[in-house]
Amino acid sequence: MQTFDVIIVGGGPCGLAAGIEAAKAGLSHLILEMGSLTESIRQYPRRMRFFSTAENIEIGGLPFSISSVKAGRDEALQYYRKAAAYYNLNFKLFQEVWEVEKEHDIFIVSTKTGERYQARKVIMATGYFTRPRWLGIPGEDLPHVSHYYDEPFKYSFTNVVIIGASNSAVEAALELYRHDVNITIVHRGEDFRSTVKYWLVPDVKNRVKEGKIKTVFDSVVTQIDEKNITVNNLKTGEETQLPADFVFILTGYIPDAELLRRCGIELDPVTQVPVFDKETFETNIPGLYVCGTVLAGVFTEKVFIENGREHAQAIIDHIMGREVHKVAELIQRI
Repeated sequence: MQTFDVIIVGGGPCGLAAGIEAAKAGLSHLILEMGSLTESIRQYPRRMRFFSTAENIEIGGLPFSISSVKAGRDEALQYYRKAAAYYNLNFKLFQEVWEVEKEHDIFIVSTKTGERYQARKVIMATGYFTRPRWLGIPGEDLPHVSHYYDEPFKYSFTNVVIIGASNSAVEAALELYRHDVNITIVHRGEDFRSTVKYWLVPDVKNRVKEGKIKTVFDSVVTQIDEKNITVNNLKTGEETQLPADFVFILTGYIPDAELLRRCGIELDPVTQVPVFDKETFETNIPGLYVCGTVLAGVFTEKVFIENGREHAQAIIDHIMGREVHKVAELIQRI
């Protein structure tokens, strides 16, 4: 069995950035990705545009040249595919890692289908987008319920309920409203989340004032059936039913804590933030690193491509015994 210098678990932008830094340093590497290349971006809404400007999500020093300031989903997929090809990155796709074990100075990386790979160092760059926050309510697994929003055309002239009031929920609601969808937003808070993109706030609030988008605040969904949802008002205790041909539960995503634990990484029991050195990103297990949004725990809004891509250089610097690139932004945020 070949022993790689570095195995990177996760083929998103931060995982690719780690692969690029490893390749530039002359290290043999293997990227293991549970889905397609940049699978998380492939699952984004089809017409989504990034919050960050294009130059702030570049990797490997390759310019991200587009006509607009911010990239869309398809442009990002093309860019990261080209970056992987340019650096001739070594990866195996549709290989879901089950656990990482350390035997003496060598790591054994095992997949769900039984493949085993060896490396001297391992970088966990698994992100969080594949693990939605489940509400744990009856009907959440029905076929017309989804934790991912895709595109609007399927839902025209139907009743759609969105659970959540953050960026993804607001963007989906606005797009659906503009495609003749009867939209209702249900949220446990008293208003939209304060983290909603500033240019979306007046748009969605004006649509609410006009009655084009309905909101049910201070409320939680307690049950979903084939045609309705049951909503409980947290202040009055009143229970009502709302028609719902489709339901989007857009309440966010979290890293796969169980995978990290199977790899031996210690996690804060409340925040789920892994134990790691904030300069080198090495975990409690020497030679095992975390990179990108996987290290955010429940604070997924604090780490993203723009700052997560920098972790790769610091990690490879540490592996190579060089002066470590300082990622000041992360140290301030976590």
